[in-house]
Amino acid sequence: MNGEEKKPVIDKRQKIMEAAVVVFADKGFYNSTVADVARSADVADGTIYLYFKNKDDLLISIFEHSMEMFIGTVRGELENIDNPRDKIRKFITLHLQLVQKHQNLAQVIQIELRQSSKFMKEYANEKFFEYLSLIQGVIEEGKEQGLFRASADPVILKRAIFGAVDEMALEWVLMRKKRYSIEEAADQLSDMFIRGIALL
Repeated sequence: MNGEEKKPVIDKRQKIMEAAVVVFADKGFYNSTVADVARSADVADGTIYLYFKNKDDLLISIFEHSMEMFIGTVRGELENIDNPRDKIRKFITLHLQLVQKHQNLAQVIQIELRQSSKFMKEYANEKFFEYLSLIQGVIEEGKEQGLFRASADPVILKRAIFGAVDEMALEWVLMRKKRYSIEEAADQLSDMFIRGIALL
């Protein structure tokens, strides 16, 4: 290789996904074209199809990549916390902070993804279930330690917690004038759930 280091492949696939996030957030998924994404990514239209079957596949790939990021970040943070109550607070706070940090991505996931009939009807949402399992594990841990009520159902509560956080994230993304901070929202939600399931 003539003494040259092999350059890491600038992941063209990643570059396309990043461009698509900007385009979909700006124009909306249905109003965007593959040509729009290619132009934003500075690649030929045909290059998109080397990595993605179609526009829906691109959207789903963005979701999968974002969930991998969320799962990796949250799992890494929770591993450093012992108290399940603190883990719930950290989960909620991290999720909302990630939404704040990646606002275009959040808009695509919160709004545009749900308009894809292919995603809603056909996609086996394994990454999402893996994300939910992080919350379930924390609730189970809290019950084992005698910190949470024996009646607290982890299967129900993981959905309730995610649903509340997801709704708060959606409203925050849609708010033109932010009436409260991400930190305030995280504190309110955390207090509500922790007090609701804590063993008194």
